[in-house]
Amino acid sequence: MRDRKLLNIELGRVKASDYGNLPESGVVLVLDNIRSAHNIGSAFRSSDAFKVDKVYLCGICAVPPSAEIHKSALGAELSVPWEHYQDTVALVQKLKEEGYTVVSIEQTEKAVQLQDFKKEDGKKYALIFGNEVNGVQQEVVDASDTAIEIPQYGTKHSLNVSVSVGIILWHFRP
Repeated sequence: MRDRKLLNIELGRVKASDYGNLPESGVVLVLDNIRSAHNIGSAFRSSDAFKVDKVYLCGICAVPPSAEIHKSALGAELSVPWEHYQDTVALVQKLKEEGYTVVSIEQTEKAVQLQDFKKEDGKKYALIFGNEVNGVQQEVVDASDTAIEIPQYGTKHSLNVSVSVGIILWHFRP
């Protein structure tokens, strides 16, 4: 099989300066105390790919400008709007007041398996991803409307947070 790779100029991607003019997706990303700047950069890059409306960096998260974020974001931190909040629970309350359904991506007693979660058209979602070691803070899970778990079949108990972001955003794509 011969199949020519497309050149970047053939992909028809929007310019970073025009990202904000695209229709809203109704999805925002909340990173709850993500300690790795590389994971934050990767989350920005996936957020750009799936047209996330905004990234919220909470607690100890590194924030742009950062060479480490830029290395994995490849400039997505410049196109996707972002804001830093010290207190994730306070942000969750604000997002609820703005009409978002708040979803923790976490393994909980009542978590919905990803394949069973049905995104509702016209609804706005705030997707929360937690710290690489401790996950989403319990207080944040408690304040969430629901939790989603990505099913796994091997011996490990979790995925890298940047991988989880990509999987979940694909599921929530517009």
